[in-house]
Amino acid sequence: MKGNKVSLTMLVLGFFLLFSCSEDRIGENQYGTLKGTVVSMGENIPLANVKISTQPISSTVFTDSLGSFKIESMSTGEYSVEAKKDEYLASFEPAIIEANIEVSVVFELELSLAGNEPPTAPVLMAPAEDELLESIEANFQWVSIDPEEDDLTFTLELRNDQNDEVQIINEITRLQYSFSPLILGAKYFWQIKANDGINEPVNSAIGTFEVINAPVDNRFLFVRMINENNVIFSADEEGNEFQLTSINLNSYRPRRNVAANKIAYLQSNGAQIDVYTMNRDGTDKTIVTSSIKPNGFNLNEINFSWPPTSDKIYFPQFDKLYRINSSGQGVELVYQTPDGSLISEVDVSEIENIIALKTNNLDGYNVKIYTIDFNGVIQDVILENVLGGANGLNLSITNQKILYSYDVSGFENGSYRKLDSRLFVFDYIENTTVDISENKPNGTNDLEPIFSPNEAFIIFTNTSNDGISQKEVYHIEIEELESRTLLYENAFMPDWE
Repeated sequence: MKGNKVSLTMLVLGFFLLFSCSEDRIGENQYGTLKGTVVSMGENIPLANVKISTQPISSTVFTDSLGSFKIESMSTGEYSVEAKKDEYLASFEPAIIEANIEVSVVFELELSLAGNEPPTAPVLMAPAEDELLESIEANFQWVSIDPEEDDLTFTLELRNDQNDEVQIINEITRLQYSFSPLILGAKYFWQIKANDGINEPVNSAIGTFEVINAPVDNRFLFVRMINENNVIFSADEEGNEFQLTSINLNSYRPRRNVAANKIAYLQSNGAQIDVYTMNRDGTDKTIVTSSIKPNGFNLNEINFSWPPTSDKIYFPQFDKLYRINSSGQGVELVYQTPDGSLISEVDVSEIENIIALKTNNLDGYNVKIYTIDFNGVIQDVILENVLGGANGLNLSITNQKILYSYDVSGFENGSYRKLDSRLFVFDYIENTTVDISENKPNGTNDLEPIFSPNEAFIIFTNTSNDGISQKEVYHIEIEELESRTLLYENAFMPDWE
């Protein structure tokens, strides 16, 4: 009987163990969860709609907008997980699923380069083939298209027939590039290389252009607006023009000094302007001013003076007048207005010890035009106690006359608009003022006057008083006021030396 009891006990224990093992294989605690994220390789940008599948096979899911996915109720065990998306190389990650645990994986998918087309060979647009440039700056333009719209970078290679120098400019990201200075009288050869970062770079054909020789008879200077920048040009009496400054910089108010054989001008640098000098052909551009810069109520209305036989350039800064050597050394204060009015324009004769000034308030009005000596003592008052704006200030060679422009309408508003600006010559000897704008078209302004070298003519700007129309440069013979003649279209701020 005792042996039978032991056998019965063993039998019951066996059934219990069998039942327990059966429950472990099919129970809820035999499943786990897989979650993960898919990003682009290198940039870590989440990728949506990536297909996620496993081997052995479980559920197939796609990533959401954040690149995330989750597969629940996966049987425990070892898996190979695949992430797959068009235009990317498929990626595999191992995962071991354990009961009641979330397992995480991260995929970094690499773009597939298979079938990626190279960009088209760049087509050279400008300068045109064999074009003769009237500037020391070339504005290169070309066209190249990538079939997959890959980001392209370009390389410009530039050679000339004057020396063995090769200019190579890399990592250009636009379809254009401006280069200066070019060698006057040289022939240039240029080529563009397009690179999509995937395929071998593609070369354009080789383009050629030439640069004119240095202009020797260009006595006229003026400014023209190009791409929202002021650009300085020189020209001869036949109207042949030469571009002196870059279209990518705002340069204006050119003044040639015959003795130095150089041109001074203003150039803006953000919210500030500086005085620069350059050779007559536009080479050797040099900044003159540094910590003390020209300034006033309106940077477009500021003017400076470089007396013909002097090495000093005079410029205003609010209520002060400074001078500085053209080399950039020796800046010094010359004069300060006693009433705090702002100096906008100046012309100086060091020979006759005369400084002509135009001052105004913060709005450009309450104008006063007068002369002082180098001790700051007022000599003559030409214009004061009037309404309206004034523009332009120029001493004659004999220093017996002063030329200016004044808006006789007396109009004043917040935009400093002028309605009827006319040219006037004040004669110190005769103590008279003559209006020389008798034949000015109605509805226009005569502005920015300059005496000709022989004082027989005046060169000036004329434009509609609407403030937005194109400006033109004219000259007029002082003794024949009907001789108003157009010199240069789309031009302003003239100089004649």
